[in-house]
Amino acid sequence: YYQELYSKVLNESGIGNLPERESAGMDDSISIAQKRKTNEPLWNDVLVKSTLPKELAGLEELARNLWWTWNFEAEELFKSIDPNLWTQYEQNPVKLLRMVPYKRLQELLEVGEFYSKYELVMGRFQRYMEEKPKRELPQIAYLSMEYGFHASLKIYSGGLGILAGDYLKEASDQNYRLTAIGLLYRHGYFKQVLTVNGEQVAENLREDFSALAIAPVKNENGQQLMVQLAFPGRSILASIWQVNVGRINLYLLDTDVDGNQVQDRDLTSNLYGGDEEMRLKQEMLLGVGGVRMLEALGIKPDLYHCNEGHAAFIGFERIRKLMDAKKFTFNESREIVRSSTLFTTHTPVPAGHDSFTEDLIRTYMGHYPGRMNIDWDEFIDMGRMHPGDTNERFSMSHLAANLSQEINAVSKLHGEVTKDMFADLWAGYYPNELHIGYVTNGVHYQTWTAKRWQELHRATFGEGFMENQSDSTYWSKIKELPDQSVWSLKEAQRSQLINYLKTRLKDNSIRRHEPPAQVLEVIGNLNDKALTIGFARRFATYKRAHLLFKDLPRLDKIVNNPDRPVQFLFAGKAHPRDKAGQDLIKFIVDISRRPEFRGRIVFLENYDMTVARHLVQGVDVWLNTPTRPLEASGTSGMKAAMNGAMNFSVLDGWWCEGYRPDAGWALPEERIYQDQSFQDELDAATVYNMLEEEIAAMFYDRNEDQIPVKWVQHIKNTIAFVAPQFTTKRMIDDYSKRFYSKLHQRIDLVRANNYHLTRVMSRWKKQVAGEWDHIKLISKQMPMDGKDSLSLGKKYQGRVCLDLNGLDPDSIGVELVIVDSKAGGQPEFVYRKEFTRTTIQGSQVDYKINDVPTQPGAFKYGIRIFPKHEQLPHRQDFNYLRWI
Repeated sequence: YYQELYSKVLNESGIGNLPERESAGMDDSISIAQKRKTNEPLWNDVLVKSTLPKELAGLEELARNLWWTWNFEAEELFKSIDPNLWTQYEQNPVKLLRMVPYKRLQELLEVGEFYSKYELVMGRFQRYMEEKPKRELPQIAYLSMEYGFHASLKIYSGGLGILAGDYLKEASDQNYRLTAIGLLYRHGYFKQVLTVNGEQVAENLREDFSALAIAPVKNENGQQLMVQLAFPGRSILASIWQVNVGRINLYLLDTDVDGNQVQDRDLTSNLYGGDEEMRLKQEMLLGVGGVRMLEALGIKPDLYHCNEGHAAFIGFERIRKLMDAKKFTFNESREIVRSSTLFTTHTPVPAGHDSFTEDLIRTYMGHYPGRMNIDWDEFIDMGRMHPGDTNERFSMSHLAANLSQEINAVSKLHGEVTKDMFADLWAGYYPNELHIGYVTNGVHYQTWTAKRWQELHRATFGEGFMENQSDSTYWSKIKELPDQSVWSLKEAQRSQLINYLKTRLKDNSIRRHEPPAQVLEVIGNLNDKALTIGFARRFATYKRAHLLFKDLPRLDKIVNNPDRPVQFLFAGKAHPRDKAGQDLIKFIVDISRRPEFRGRIVFLENYDMTVARHLVQGVDVWLNTPTRPLEASGTSGMKAAMNGAMNFSVLDGWWCEGYRPDAGWALPEERIYQDQSFQDELDAATVYNMLEEEIAAMFYDRNEDQIPVKWVQHIKNTIAFVAPQFTTKRMIDDYSKRFYSKLHQRIDLVRANNYHLTRVMSRWKKQVAGEWDHIKLISKQMPMDGKDSLSLGKKYQGRVCLDLNGLDPDSIGVELVIVDSKAGGQPEFVYRKEFTRTTIQGSQVDYKINDVPTQPGAFKYGIRIFPKHEQLPHRQDFNYLRWI
C-alpha cells in the first residue's frame, strides 16, 4: 500500500516522468530528499503598525486615557472602527489602533457619520480635560494594591480593585487633586479556565505593556524614572509607569527591569501571587516605594489615603524622611504622619488582613528602628494589637490603624464590626466609643449603567442630573414614566445578556471539547423571557454560593416550572490557594450539567469586568447570601440596582442601608441556630419559599398588556430610592465631609508656624507619658458605694481626689462610665459623664459629679482618668487610659 502511494506521489509530482540521467558520477539510489536539498527558513522579527491619518490623530490620545471606559459614545466610536477586531482584542483600543488596516481608516474618513461622531467625542474629551482642579482642595495620595478600570488592564482581582477604579473615575469627574499609586503586574490576576470536569485552572498570561493604556515615566534625559529599595544584601529598582484616568494620574511601580535579580524581577509578576514573603515585599514596594516615587515625581501630598492595610508602610517611610530631612524627633514625625493619614479597612474576615512573623519583618525592615531612633520592641509593637506579645504576628491593618488619625469602614454595619475587631488597640474603651467611622461604598454611574438606561435618565431627569447624581429628586422622576417604557427597556437588556451568554458559552464549550448535543441543549434552554437571577462574586465559602443547592428537587421544581421558569447565572473566581472555594465552583458546575438543570443553572468562567457589566445590566434579580456580618459592603448589588435589578440579599453590608420592602427582598437577619449547617438549611428553605411565593409570582403576574405592573413598580422604586444612595458621587462627598476636610484642617494646623503644634503636642504627650504611672488616687466617694440601690429622680453627688504629681490639671480628665451588666459576654457601654474639677491644692486636685439616674435596671459603674488637650483630634489619638 505504501509503495503504491509512494509511486502515485512521484507520478503526480512529475518526478516519476523525469528523463533518465547519465550514469556518469550519478547514483540512482540518491533519495528524493537529498535531490531537493534545502535549509530551514531564517526569520527576523518585524512589526508593522497601522498609522492614523492626521484627521484622526486624536484617537491615539483618546485610546491612552481611560476616560473612554466610562463614556459609551467613545466606546462605540472605537467599536465602529472594526467590530470584529474590537472583540478579538478584548475591547482594547490601543491594540485595535495598532492592528487595524490603514485602508479601513481611510474608508472611515469617507464616512461622514464616523467623522462627525469622532469630532463630537473628541470635543467632549478635550473640554473635560481642560477644566482645572479646584486649588482649595487638598492634594491627596491614594494607595491601593489593585485597580479595576476595564477588562483590558488586568491589575485587579475583584471588589477592592474595582472599588478603587470607580473611586478614581469619580475623583476625575469631580476634579479632585488626587494622585493614585499602585503596582504594575506583568501577569495581572489569573485567568480562570474550567476543565471539562469543572475544575478551576489558573492561567497566567503575560501582558504586552506596549498594547496597554500605560506609558513609561521618563526623566529629563529621556530615561525611565526609577526608585530604589533596600532588600537584604541588595538593592532593587522599580520603574514608574503612568495611567491616565481622565484627569487623574495613576502611577504604577514595576520591578521587571534590568539589573534586578530574578526573584526581584518577579516581584510584580502576579497580583496576590506567591508566598508570605512575596506579599511582604510587594507591600514594601507599594508603601515605601510609593512614597519614594512621589518624591521622584515632585508631588507633595497634603493627605495620604490607604485603601486597605497593604500600603501601611508609608507610615514608616514618611517618619524616616521627616526625621532625615527636617530633623524632627520620632514622636514629632509620627504626630505629622498620623495627622495626615486616613486608613480604609474593607474586610471583617481575619484572613483578609495581612500579617507577618516578627522574623520576616526583622529580615526586611531590621534597619528601620535605627533610622527612626527607636528600639526594636517599640517598632514591632506598632503592628501588634497587644504590645509586648511576642507570639502575635505583625499586622498591616494594626500598623495602619496606629499610624492614622482617621479610620473608616465601608458600610454602617461594617463600622460596628470594625470597632469590635480593633477594640483591643485602644484598651479601656468600649467599641461604640471608638473614633472609627464609615463611608458606605458606591459605584461609578457611567461605568456600570447600561447605555439604554443612561439615555433614558438624561431624557427624563433633566439638566443638572450628572452633577447631582446623589440627589434623589432627580431619580424619583423615573416614577413618572409609563410602565411600558421601563419594562420594554428591561426586557431588551435581558435579551442582550442572553445573546451574550450564548456566544460566550458556545466558545468556551468548544474549547473544552464538551459534547455538542449538550452544548446545544444548554444554549437552547436559555430563555430571554424567563426570570433571570445573577450571583457573581469571589468564591469564598462565607459567601455561601452553595445555599441555593441545599434541596435539589425543590430547586428543580422552581427552575423548570412551565408557567414560571427561573434561570440562575453564576460567575466568580476562587483564589488559587483556596481549595474549598475551588471545590464549590466544581460542585456548581457539576449540578449545572445535570439534565434537569442544563440552561437553567449556568456557570460563566473567567469572571471579569466585561462579564460583570453584562450581568448587572441584564439580570432581573441580584442574589447575595453571605454569612452575616462577614460582608463588609459589597458593590455588585449596587451596580444591579443602577440598572433596575432588584436585590435579594441577606441584611448585611450595604443592603442593611439600601433595603426597602417595595424595592427588593431581604433574608431575615435573626440567627436561629448556632450550628451554621442548621442555619444554612433554614436560610435555604427561606430562599426557596421567597423565590416561589413572592419573587417569581410577582414577575409573572401580568396585566392584559403583558406588563408585570407590581414588578415594574419595584424597578421604579429601586431606581428612585436605592440607586442614588450608592453612587461614587455620594461616596466621595462623604469622604470629603467626614475625613478629607477634617484631615486637611488638621495638617494645616500642624504645619503652621513651622510645625509649632507638632512640637507642642509631642512634648505634652511625652510629659504625660512620663508621669502617668505616678498619678495617685487619694480618695473616692460615690453614692453607689455601700447602697443596695439608687432611686430614680433623686440627685446624687460623687467626689474623687487625685495627686497629679506635678502634671498640669488641664491635662487630666476624670469620668464616670456606666455599662449594662445584663449583656452577655463583654458589658455593653451605656453612658459616660465627665467630672468637674473643683479645687487644686498643690499637686492634689478634687473632682465632683452630680448625676440623676434616668432609667431603672442593673448596671455596673467605673471611674477612669484620661489625658486631655484641646488639640487632640479624638481620645484614641493618645491612647492612655486608667481605671481607678
